Formats: sequence, C-alpha cells, structure tokens
Amino acid sequence: MAASLRQSYSLLSPVVAAHADWSVNADKRWMSVARRDDGLWKIGMPEKVGDATTLAARLLDRAAGAAVVLGVDFPLGLPRAYSNIAGIADFTVWLAGLDPADGVFRPCATLDEVSLARPFYPLKSMAGAGQMARLAAALGLNDAAALRRAVDCRTARRPAGAPLFWTMGANQCGKAALSGWRDCLLPAFTRNVPLRLWPFAGTLPDLLAPDCVAIAETYPAEAMVQTGLKLVGSKRRRQDRSALSPALRAHFAACRHTPARDLVALIEDGFGARPEGEDAFDSLLGVLGLIRVIDGAPDGTEAGLPGDEPVIRATEGWVLGQVDPPQPPVRA
Repeated sequence: MAASLRQSYSLLSPVVAAHADWSVNADKRWMSVARRDDGLWKIGMPEKVGDATTLAARLLDRAAGAAVVLGVDFPLGLPRAYSNIAGIADFTVWLAGLDPADGVFRPCATLDEVSLARPFYPLKSMAGAGQMARLAAALGLNDAAALRRAVDCRTARRPAGAPLFWTMGANQCGKAALSGWRDCLLPAFTRNVPLRLWPFAGTLPDLLAPDCVAIAETYPAEAMVQTGLKLVGSKRRRQDRSALSPALRAHFAACRHTPARDLVALIEDGFGARPEGEDAFDSLLGVLGLIRVIDGAPDGTEAGLPGDEPVIRATEGWVLGQVDPPQPPVRA
C-alpha cells in the first residue's frame, strides 16, 4: 500500500482543501475552503458554491499552483451488484463517457421504465411499501440491500445511508448524485480540467499534485465522527449548532488552525437563523474532515479496511476518512 501522506507529500507543501455541501437546490450549495502553507491551515468563511460547472477550474485558479482536494457530498461510485450486471468495470471511464442528455439523468416515473440504462427511481414520491425491493427487482438485483454500496451500509457509529438509485428521502441521495455528476464533473471532464477521482485513480497521496484537483466523496456526519465532535440535538436547529462552538474552538486550537476573522463569531451564532445555516455548518465539518486526512490521519482505504477491495477502487468508491467497516443490515 502507499506510504502515509507525511511520507509521500510534505506537510509543508501548499494545499487547498474545499468541501462542497451539495444540494439539488443550487441556492443551498455551500462550501468551506481552507489553505495550508508552511504546515498550517487557514480556514475561510463558508461561501456559496456558485456555478457548479466551473467549480473545479475556479478552485485551481484560487490555488495558484497548489494541490487541490475537493470533497463533495454526493456519491462517487456504483453498487457492485449493479456494476456487475451492467458490465461496468471502471467508474471514472463510465462517468466520463456519459452525455448530459443520457437517460441515466432522467429518473423513472414508473417501475416499468426502470432499466440498467435508467436505474434512478422514482421521479416523484411513491405511495406503498416495498418500493426499494421492487426497484431492485426491476434492475435484476436480488434484494433491496443490493442497491447499497458497501460504504452506504450502517457502521458501528452511524446508521445506513440512502441507496444511490433511490431519489426520495430527506437527503435525496440519488438526485444529488445526478446533479453532481451532470453539473459539476462532466463539464470539468469536457473542458479537460485535470481531475483525479479518489479512490479510482489511486491513493490520496498519489493524487496530490500541483495544478490538479483530487475529488473525493465526503460526508459531514462521518467527518464529525472522525474528528471527535459530538452534536447534541439537531444540526437543523441554530441553538444546537451554536452549542458546538466550544468544541470547534478547541479543535482549532489543538490543530493550530487559523479561522477567518468572522468564522468564530459565525460558529458562536449557530451559523445564523436562515435555513442555509445548516448547509454552511456541514461545509465546515466536511473541510475539517478533509484536513484531518490530508495531514496524515488514518484513511479507510489505506488501513486494511474494505477500501482495499479491488471492486471499491474500481467501481464502488468509498467515503474519504471512513475507517469503520460496514455492518450487516438490521433485520426487522
């Protein structure tokens, strides 16, 4: 396996880390950007993502020659059972070969429309139990569990995530994936922006390079677990976000991070009363998780955990920084 980040990429090398908290609604997409120079990180204020089609190129411009790591809160990869049936051996090759007009970007209104070329379902909320099992059957999969990637399964410290192809639910995982692939990644591929998708293109140390964007799937809830931060209550409530401010300030001090002038005040204020405060909050958690991995903390795919499986590196993907292995599903 690759050497640690400290061995393969100097801790003094400049790096720009950005985490984009993704949403189907472009107005709710926020990101936090941090820069490391001389081994120390400066963390900026949360900001709107802006034009998704130019995000990777704009981060390269801001980096001014430094390596860029972009964490995105949408899935990168496909369930292995689906890939096997569809004959997809390389997620990056498959993704780069898509056209925005392809059927994969049109969620199906009915199960009769579902196919390997159009696996996302439903177009709108559907009544009745067992819809996920019916979706799996329509795709030729054994059961609803086959709709999940290994990294989507529950762990000892968090519940299971939503299946990739399912487009409903609070986090709208499927719709976020379609939006991120179509609106962010495909335009960058088309414009020949130097993208390297982790873990498909190699280990993270291999992908850190000047004038290059390494893109990894990240998850704010997982980042909070890995950084040791514990939110009591709900991230949707301003007062609960504000209650985390002492722990965040302690984290900055322990890691010798320098927050932007107004960031501490924003944290103490609970990221404001507007609904997008939750998204700005998530973007900060995500970038803290990125920094932790970039600076050499254990990386799930480099630590002998499920990330070592060839299928995860080829088609299924993983969440950067996750070291907890998947647990069997809870049976009713």
